[in-house]
Amino acid sequence: MSKASSAGQAAFNNPFIPLKHRSFRYYWIGMCVSLIGTWMQSVAQPWLAYSLTNSALLLGLVGAMQYTPALFLSLFAGVVVDRWPIKRIIYFTQASAMMIVLSLALLVYSGAVRYWHILLMAGLLGLVNTLDMPARQAFVVQLVGKDDLMNAIALNSVAFNTARVIGPAVAGILMAYYGVGVCFLINGLSFAAVLIGLLFVVPLPIQMERPAPESVWAELKTGLRYVGEQRMVLETIVLVAILGAFALNNNVLLPVFNQEVLQLGEGSLGFLFSFAGAGALMGALTIASLSRIGPRTWVLNVAPVLIGVLLILTTLNSSFWLTGLLLAAAAFFFNLFSSTANTTVQISTPDHLRGRVMSLYTLFFIGTAPLGNLYAGWSCEFWGPQYGFAACGIMVLAALVLVYLLRTIWGKDKVRDEAG
Repeated sequence: MSKASSAGQAAFNNPFIPLKHRSFRYYWIGMCVSLIGTWMQSVAQPWLAYSLTNSALLLGLVGAMQYTPALFLSLFAGVVVDRWPIKRIIYFTQASAMMIVLSLALLVYSGAVRYWHILLMAGLLGLVNTLDMPARQAFVVQLVGKDDLMNAIALNSVAFNTARVIGPAVAGILMAYYGVGVCFLINGLSFAAVLIGLLFVVPLPIQMERPAPESVWAELKTGLRYVGEQRMVLETIVLVAILGAFALNNNVLLPVFNQEVLQLGEGSLGFLFSFAGAGALMGALTIASLSRIGPRTWVLNVAPVLIGVLLILTTLNSSFWLTGLLLAAAAFFFNLFSSTANTTVQISTPDHLRGRVMSLYTLFFIGTAPLGNLYAGWSCEFWGPQYGFAACGIMVLAALVLVYLLRTIWGKDKVRDEAG
Protein backbone atom coordinates (compact mmCIF):
# COMPACT_ATOMS: atom_id res chain seq x y z
CA MET A 1 0.00 0.00 0.00
CA SER A 2 1.36 3.43 -0.95
CA LYS A 3 1.85 6.25 1.56
CA ALA A 4 -0.89 8.24 -0.14
CA SER A 5 -3.43 5.44 0.12
CA SER A 6 -2.36 4.77 3.71
CA ALA A 7 -2.99 8.42 4.54
CA GLY A 8 -6.40 8.28 2.89
CA GLN A 9 -7.24 5.09 4.79
CA ALA A 10 -6.18 6.67 8.09
CA ALA A 11 -8.28 9.73 7.41
CA PHE A 12 -11.39 7.67 6.91
CA ASN A 13 -10.68 5.57 9.99
CA ASN A 14 -10.64 8.83 11.97
CA PRO A 15 -13.96 10.56 11.25
CA PHE A 16 -12.92 13.65 13.25
CA ILE A 17 -10.01 14.49 10.93
CA PRO A 18 -11.81 17.60 9.49
CA LEU A 19 -11.52 19.24 12.92
CA LYS A 20 -7.81 19.75 12.22
CA HIS A 21 -8.95 22.68 10.05
CA ARG A 22 -9.21 25.67 12.39
CA SER A 23 -12.00 27.44 10.49
CA PHE A 24 -14.11 24.29 10.24
CA ARG A 25 -13.59 23.64 13.95
CA TYR A 26 -14.99 27.04 15.01
CA TYR A 27 -17.83 26.84 12.50
CA TRP A 28 -18.72 23.29 13.56
CA ILE A 29 -18.77 24.11 17.29
CA GLY A 30 -21.08 27.07 16.71
CA MET A 31 -23.32 24.95 14.53
CA CYS A 32 -23.51 22.23 17.23
CA VAL A 33 -24.89 24.74 19.74
CA SER A 34 -27.37 26.25 17.29
CA LEU A 35 -28.67 22.88 16.13
CA ILE A 36 -29.75 21.93 19.65
CA GLY A 37 -31.97 25.01 19.67
CA THR A 38 -33.26 24.21 16.19
CA TRP A 39 -34.32 20.71 17.24
CA MET A 40 -35.97 22.07 20.37
CA GLN A 41 -38.14 24.23 18.14
CA SER A 42 -38.84 21.26 15.84
CA VAL A 43 -40.81 19.74 18.73
CA ALA A 44 -42.28 22.95 20.12
CA GLN A 45 -43.63 24.38 16.85
CA PRO A 46 -45.80 21.41 15.75
CA TRP A 47 -46.94 20.84 19.34
CA LEU A 48 -48.07 24.47 19.58
CA ALA A 49 -49.81 24.36 16.19
CA TYR A 50 -51.66 21.13 17.00
CA SER A 51 -52.61 22.43 20.45
CA LEU A 52 -54.16 25.55 18.91
CA THR A 53 -56.02 23.78 16.09
CA ASN A 54 -56.39 20.07 16.95
CA SER A 55 -56.18 19.49 13.18
CA ALA A 56 -53.61 17.26 11.47
CA LEU A 57 -54.30 18.98 8.15
CA LEU A 58 -53.61 22.45 9.58
CA LEU A 59 -50.49 21.05 11.22
CA GLY A 60 -49.41 19.76 7.81
CA LEU A 61 -50.04 23.22 6.40
CA VAL A 62 -47.49 24.69 8.84
CA GLY A 63 -44.87 22.26 7.57
CA ALA A 64 -45.84 22.97 3.98
CA MET A 65 -45.55 26.72 4.59
CA GLN A 66 -42.04 26.30 5.98
CA TYR A 67 -40.83 24.32 2.98
CA THR A 68 -42.74 26.03 0.14
CA PRO A 69 -40.12 28.79 -0.43
CA ALA A 70 -37.57 26.09 -1.27
CA LEU A 71 -39.89 24.79 -3.98
CA PHE A 72 -39.91 28.12 -5.82
CA LEU A 73 -36.62 29.80 -4.91
CA SER A 74 -33.99 27.06 -4.48
CA LEU A 75 -32.57 27.42 -8.00
CA PHE A 76 -32.21 31.20 -7.65
CA ALA A 77 -30.59 30.66 -4.25
CA GLY A 78 -27.96 28.52 -5.96
CA VAL A 79 -27.09 31.34 -8.34
CA VAL A 80 -26.72 33.72 -5.37
CA VAL A 81 -24.42 31.23 -3.62
CA ASP A 82 -22.25 30.92 -6.73
CA ARG A 83 -22.02 34.72 -7.14
CA TRP A 84 -21.59 36.05 -3.58
CA PRO A 85 -19.17 35.28 -0.71
CA ILE A 86 -20.74 32.37 1.16
CA LYS A 87 -19.59 33.55 4.58
CA ARG A 88 -21.56 36.79 4.18
CA ILE A 89 -24.64 34.86 3.05
CA ILE A 90 -24.54 32.66 6.15
CA TYR A 91 -24.15 35.73 8.38
CA PHE A 92 -27.30 37.17 6.84
CA THR A 93 -29.36 33.98 7.06
CA GLN A 94 -28.41 33.16 10.65
CA ALA A 95 -29.07 36.71 11.89
CA SER A 96 -32.43 36.77 10.09
CA ALA A 97 -33.46 33.42 11.59
CA MET A 98 -32.54 34.68 15.05
CA MET A 99 -34.86 37.69 14.73
CA ILE A 100 -37.76 35.58 13.40
CA VAL A 101 -37.56 32.99 16.18
CA LEU A 102 -37.20 35.57 18.95
CA SER A 103 -40.29 37.33 17.59
CA LEU A 104 -42.25 34.09 17.91
CA ALA A 105 -40.95 33.62 21.46
CA LEU A 106 -42.20 37.12 22.33
CA LEU A 107 -45.66 36.31 20.94
CA VAL A 108 -45.87 33.11 22.98
CA TYR A 109 -44.76 34.76 26.23
CA SER A 110 -47.17 37.66 25.71
CA GLY A 111 -50.08 35.25 25.25
CA ALA A 112 -50.90 36.81 21.89
CA VAL A 113 -49.81 33.91 19.66
CA ARG A 114 -52.34 32.64 17.12
CA TYR A 115 -52.22 29.93 14.49
CA TRP A 116 -51.61 32.45 11.70
CA HIS A 117 -48.53 33.74 13.56
CA ILE A 118 -47.04 30.24 13.46
CA LEU A 119 -47.91 29.97 9.77
CA LEU A 120 -46.26 33.33 8.99
CA MET A 121 -43.11 32.61 11.01
CA ALA A 122 -42.81 29.18 9.39
CA GLY A 123 -42.94 30.80 5.96
CA LEU A 124 -40.31 33.40 6.87
CA LEU A 125 -37.99 30.74 8.29
CA GLY A 126 -38.50 28.71 5.14
CA LEU A 127 -37.51 31.71 3.05
CA VAL A 128 -34.29 32.14 5.03
CA ASN A 129 -33.49 28.42 4.99
CA THR A 130 -33.87 28.27 1.22
CA LEU A 131 -30.75 30.43 0.93
CA ASP A 132 -29.05 29.07 4.04
CA MET A 133 -29.03 25.37 3.11
CA PRO A 134 -27.17 25.48 -0.24
CA ALA A 135 -24.83 28.11 1.21
CA ARG A 136 -23.87 25.92 4.18
CA GLN A 137 -23.51 22.84 1.97
CA ALA A 138 -21.26 24.64 -0.51
CA PHE A 139 -19.32 26.28 2.36
CA VAL A 140 -17.94 22.98 3.70
CA VAL A 141 -15.53 22.41 0.83
CA GLN A 142 -14.14 25.93 1.39
CA LEU A 143 -13.33 25.00 4.99
CA VAL A 144 -11.74 21.55 4.56
CA GLY A 145 -10.97 21.07 0.85
CA LYS A 146 -12.06 18.11 -1.27
CA ASP A 147 -9.83 15.52 0.43
CA ASP A 148 -11.70 15.79 3.74
CA LEU A 149 -15.10 16.60 2.25
CA MET A 150 -16.84 13.27 2.83
CA ASN A 151 -15.72 13.13 6.46
CA ALA A 152 -16.73 16.77 6.96
CA ILE A 153 -20.21 16.09 5.56
CA ALA A 154 -20.49 13.04 7.82
CA LEU A 155 -19.24 15.04 10.81
CA ASN A 156 -21.84 17.72 10.12
CA SER A 157 -24.39 14.93 10.09
CA VAL A 158 -23.05 13.70 13.44
CA ALA A 159 -23.54 17.21 14.89
CA PHE A 160 -27.00 17.50 13.35
CA ASN A 161 -28.15 14.17 14.73
CA THR A 162 -26.52 14.54 18.15
CA ALA A 163 -28.57 17.72 18.46
CA ARG A 164 -31.52 15.72 17.15
CA VAL A 165 -31.19 13.43 20.18
CA ILE A 166 -30.52 16.12 22.79
CA GLY A 167 -32.77 18.95 21.56
CA PRO A 168 -36.15 17.15 21.46
CA ALA A 169 -35.58 15.40 24.80
CA VAL A 170 -34.71 18.71 26.48
CA ALA A 171 -37.65 20.39 24.73
CA GLY A 172 -40.11 17.78 25.97
CA ILE A 173 -38.95 18.19 29.57
CA LEU A 174 -38.90 22.01 29.44
CA MET A 175 -42.31 22.17 27.75
CA ALA A 176 -43.81 19.98 30.47
CA TYR A 177 -42.47 22.22 33.26
CA TYR A 178 -42.09 25.72 31.78
CA GLY A 179 -44.28 25.84 28.69
CA VAL A 180 -43.57 25.96 24.99
CA GLY A 181 -42.17 29.52 24.89
CA VAL A 182 -38.82 28.60 26.45
CA CYS A 183 -37.95 26.42 23.44
CA PHE A 184 -38.37 29.33 21.02
CA LEU A 185 -36.35 31.61 23.30
CA ILE A 186 -33.44 29.16 23.58
CA ASN A 187 -33.43 28.53 19.84
CA GLY A 188 -33.37 32.24 19.07
CA LEU A 189 -30.41 32.83 21.37
CA SER A 190 -28.54 29.78 20.04
CA PHE A 191 -28.02 31.39 16.62
CA ALA A 192 -25.46 33.65 18.30
CA ALA A 193 -23.09 30.66 18.52
CA VAL A 194 -22.86 30.40 14.73
CA LEU A 195 -22.48 34.16 14.30
CA ILE A 196 -19.61 34.20 16.82
CA GLY A 197 -17.99 31.13 15.25
CA LEU A 198 -18.02 32.76 11.82
CA LEU A 199 -15.85 35.58 13.18
CA PHE A 200 -12.96 33.08 13.36
CA VAL A 201 -13.57 31.47 9.96
CA VAL A 202 -11.16 32.07 7.07
CA PRO A 203 -12.19 30.07 3.97
CA LEU A 204 -9.46 28.17 2.10
CA PRO A 205 -8.09 29.91 -1.02
CA ILE A 206 -9.69 27.42 -3.42
CA GLN A 207 -9.20 28.30 -7.06
CA MET A 208 -12.49 27.79 -8.87
CA GLU A 209 -12.81 27.59 -12.62
CA ARG A 210 -15.34 30.25 -13.46
CA PRO A 211 -16.60 30.72 -17.00
CA ALA A 212 -17.57 34.14 -18.31
CA PRO A 213 -20.45 35.70 -16.36
CA GLU A 214 -23.92 34.83 -17.65
CA SER A 215 -27.41 36.07 -16.92
CA VAL A 216 -29.28 34.50 -14.02
CA TRP A 217 -31.46 32.48 -16.40
CA ALA A 218 -28.46 31.31 -18.40
CA GLU A 219 -26.72 30.17 -15.21
CA LEU A 220 -29.86 28.31 -14.15
CA LYS A 221 -29.98 26.54 -17.50
CA THR A 222 -26.32 25.57 -17.19
CA GLY A 223 -26.93 23.95 -13.81
CA LEU A 224 -30.06 22.15 -15.00
CA ARG A 225 -28.32 20.95 -18.16
CA TYR A 226 -25.44 19.53 -16.15
CA VAL A 227 -27.77 17.54 -13.88
CA GLY A 228 -29.76 16.30 -16.86
CA GLU A 229 -26.61 15.04 -18.57
CA GLN A 230 -25.18 13.27 -15.50
CA ARG A 231 -27.30 10.16 -14.99
CA MET A 232 -25.84 9.30 -11.57
CA VAL A 233 -26.53 12.81 -10.27
CA LEU A 234 -30.02 12.84 -11.79
CA GLU A 235 -31.02 9.46 -10.33
CA THR A 236 -29.67 10.46 -6.92
CA ILE A 237 -31.68 13.68 -6.91
CA VAL A 238 -34.85 11.79 -7.96
CA LEU A 239 -34.42 9.41 -5.00
CA VAL A 240 -33.82 12.42 -2.75
CA ALA A 241 -37.12 13.90 -3.97
CA ILE A 242 -39.04 10.73 -3.12
CA LEU A 243 -37.71 10.49 0.41
CA GLY A 244 -37.88 14.26 0.90
CA ALA A 245 -41.60 14.14 0.16
CA PHE A 246 -42.74 11.01 1.96
CA ALA A 247 -40.11 10.02 4.56
CA LEU A 248 -39.61 13.38 6.31
CA ASN A 249 -43.01 13.93 7.88
CA ASN A 250 -42.35 13.30 11.57
CA ASN A 251 -43.14 16.97 12.24
CA VAL A 252 -46.73 16.23 11.17
CA LEU A 253 -47.18 12.54 12.00
CA LEU A 254 -45.57 12.32 15.45
CA PRO A 255 -47.61 14.96 17.34
CA VAL A 256 -50.81 13.34 16.06
CA PHE A 257 -49.67 9.72 16.62
CA ASN A 258 -48.32 10.56 20.08
CA GLN A 259 -51.52 12.23 21.26
CA GLU A 260 -54.23 10.23 19.47
CA VAL A 261 -52.75 6.70 19.25
CA LEU A 262 -50.24 6.48 22.10
CA GLN A 263 -52.33 8.96 24.16
CA LEU A 264 -49.25 10.58 25.68
CA GLY A 265 -48.14 14.18 26.34
CA GLU A 266 -45.42 16.61 25.29
CA GLY A 267 -42.66 14.89 27.28
CA SER A 268 -43.09 11.62 25.38
CA LEU A 269 -43.27 13.51 22.08
CA GLY A 270 -39.83 14.96 22.72
CA PHE A 271 -38.41 11.52 23.43
CA LEU A 272 -39.97 10.03 20.27
CA PHE A 273 -38.16 12.70 18.26
CA SER A 274 -35.02 11.79 20.21
CA PHE A 275 -35.40 8.11 19.28
CA ALA A 276 -35.33 9.14 15.63
CA GLY A 277 -32.34 11.34 16.36
CA ALA A 278 -30.46 8.45 17.98
CA GLY A 279 -31.00 6.27 14.92
CA ALA A 280 -29.89 9.06 12.61
CA LEU A 281 -26.81 9.64 14.77
CA MET A 282 -25.83 5.98 14.45
CA GLY A 283 -26.23 6.32 10.69
CA ALA A 284 -24.00 9.40 10.66
CA LEU A 285 -21.32 7.65 12.72
CA THR A 286 -21.48 4.65 10.40
CA ILE A 287 -20.92 6.84 7.34
CA ALA A 288 -18.15 8.80 9.09
CA SER A 289 -16.31 5.58 9.97
CA LEU A 290 -16.29 4.08 6.47
CA SER A 291 -12.75 3.14 5.56
CA ARG A 292 -13.01 3.16 1.77
CA ILE A 293 -12.82 6.56 0.10
CA GLY A 294 -15.94 7.62 -1.73
CA PRO A 295 -19.67 7.05 -1.30
CA ARG A 296 -21.18 3.55 -1.38
CA THR A 297 -23.75 3.66 -4.15
CA TRP A 298 -25.54 0.48 -3.03
CA VAL A 299 -26.87 2.51 -0.11
CA LEU A 300 -28.83 4.65 -2.57
CA ASN A 301 -30.75 1.57 -3.75
CA VAL A 302 -31.27 -0.41 -0.54
CA ALA A 303 -31.90 2.23 2.14
CA PRO A 304 -35.04 3.79 0.56
CA VAL A 305 -36.76 0.38 0.39
CA LEU A 306 -36.04 -0.33 4.05
CA ILE A 307 -37.31 3.12 5.04
CA GLY A 308 -40.63 2.52 3.27
CA VAL A 309 -41.08 -0.84 5.00
CA LEU A 310 -40.26 0.60 8.44
CA LEU A 311 -42.78 3.42 8.02
CA ILE A 312 -45.49 0.86 7.31
CA LEU A 313 -44.49 -1.23 10.34
CA THR A 314 -44.76 1.85 12.57
CA THR A 315 -48.47 1.99 11.81
CA LEU A 316 -49.00 -1.58 13.03
CA ASN A 317 -48.24 -0.91 16.70
CA SER A 318 -49.43 1.20 19.62
CA SER A 319 -46.39 0.80 21.89
CA PHE A 320 -44.25 3.80 22.83
CA TRP A 321 -41.04 1.76 22.92
CA LEU A 322 -41.64 -0.14 19.67
CA THR A 323 -42.59 3.11 17.95
CA GLY A 324 -39.33 4.62 19.16
CA LEU A 325 -37.27 1.67 17.88
CA LEU A 326 -38.94 1.72 14.47
CA LEU A 327 -38.39 5.48 14.20
CA ALA A 328 -34.73 4.98 15.13
CA ALA A 329 -34.26 2.27 12.49
CA ALA A 330 -35.91 4.38 9.76
CA ALA A 331 -33.77 7.38 10.70
CA PHE A 332 -30.61 5.22 10.67
CA PHE A 333 -31.19 4.16 7.07
CA PHE A 334 -32.33 7.65 6.07
CA ASN A 335 -29.06 9.10 7.30
CA LEU A 336 -27.02 6.48 5.47
CA PHE A 337 -28.93 7.47 2.36
CA SER A 338 -28.78 11.26 2.75
CA SER A 339 -25.05 11.40 3.56
CA THR A 340 -24.25 9.13 0.61
CA ALA A 341 -26.51 11.12 -1.71
CA ASN A 342 -25.03 14.46 -0.63
CA THR A 343 -21.47 13.24 -1.12
CA THR A 344 -22.27 11.61 -4.47
CA VAL A 345 -23.71 14.84 -5.85
CA GLN A 346 -20.94 17.10 -4.47
CA ILE A 347 -18.06 14.92 -5.66
CA SER A 348 -19.62 14.62 -9.12
CA THR A 349 -20.06 18.39 -9.54
CA PRO A 350 -17.46 20.95 -10.76
CA ASP A 351 -16.60 23.75 -8.32
CA HIS A 352 -18.18 26.52 -10.38
CA LEU A 353 -21.52 24.66 -10.59
CA ARG A 354 -21.70 23.37 -7.02
CA GLY A 355 -23.95 26.13 -5.67
CA ARG A 356 -26.49 25.65 -8.45
CA VAL A 357 -26.44 21.86 -8.29
CA MET A 358 -26.73 21.83 -4.50
CA SER A 359 -29.64 24.27 -4.75
CA LEU A 360 -31.30 21.76 -7.08
CA TYR A 361 -30.54 19.09 -4.48
CA THR A 362 -32.18 21.32 -1.86
CA LEU A 363 -35.15 21.91 -4.18
CA PHE A 364 -35.93 18.22 -4.38
CA PHE A 365 -34.94 17.38 -0.81
CA ILE A 366 -36.75 20.20 0.98
CA GLY A 367 -38.93 21.62 -1.80
CA THR A 368 -40.94 18.39 -2.06
CA ALA A 369 -41.70 18.50 1.68
CA PRO A 370 -44.81 20.74 1.30
CA LEU A 371 -46.43 17.99 -0.76
CA GLY A 372 -45.39 15.38 1.79
CA ASN A 373 -46.54 17.40 4.81
CA LEU A 374 -49.95 18.09 3.29
CA TYR A 375 -50.28 14.45 2.21
CA ALA A 376 -49.35 13.26 5.73
CA GLY A 377 -51.83 15.64 7.36
CA TRP A 378 -54.58 14.68 4.92
CA SER A 379 -53.89 10.96 5.47
CA CYS A 380 -54.27 11.36 9.23
CA GLU A 381 -57.54 13.26 8.76
CA PHE A 382 -58.98 10.92 6.10
CA TRP A 383 -57.71 7.47 7.14
CA GLY A 384 -57.22 8.14 10.85
CA PRO A 385 -54.20 9.15 12.97
CA GLN A 386 -52.76 5.62 13.12
CA TYR A 387 -52.45 5.24 9.36
CA GLY A 388 -50.40 8.31 8.44
CA PHE A 389 -47.07 6.46 8.63
CA ALA A 390 -48.36 3.61 6.44
CA ALA A 391 -49.72 6.05 3.85
CA CYS A 392 -46.27 7.64 3.55
CA GLY A 393 -44.45 4.29 3.48
CA ILE A 394 -46.66 3.00 0.68
CA MET A 395 -45.97 6.12 -1.38
CA VAL A 396 -42.20 5.65 -0.89
CA LEU A 397 -42.33 2.04 -2.13
CA ALA A 398 -44.64 2.85 -5.04
CA ALA A 399 -42.39 5.68 -6.23
CA LEU A 400 -39.29 3.47 -5.92
CA VAL A 401 -40.89 0.78 -8.09
CA LEU A 402 -41.48 3.42 -10.76
CA VAL A 403 -37.87 4.65 -10.54
CA TYR A 404 -36.43 1.15 -10.82
CA LEU A 405 -38.67 0.39 -13.82
CA LEU A 406 -37.52 3.58 -15.56
CA ARG A 407 -33.89 2.71 -14.77
CA THR A 408 -34.37 -0.67 -16.46
CA ILE A 409 -35.87 0.99 -19.53
CA TRP A 410 -33.04 3.55 -19.69
CA GLY A 411 -30.49 0.76 -19.38
CA LYS A 412 -32.02 -1.15 -22.28
CA ASP A 413 -32.12 2.01 -24.41
CA LYS A 414 -28.44 2.64 -23.69
CA VAL A 415 -27.47 -0.90 -24.69
CA ARG A 416 -29.55 -0.57 -27.87
CA ASP A 417 -27.91 2.76 -28.74
CA GLU A 418 -24.43 1.34 -28.19
CA ALA A 419 -25.25 -1.71 -30.31
CA GLY A 420 -26.61 0.51 -33.07
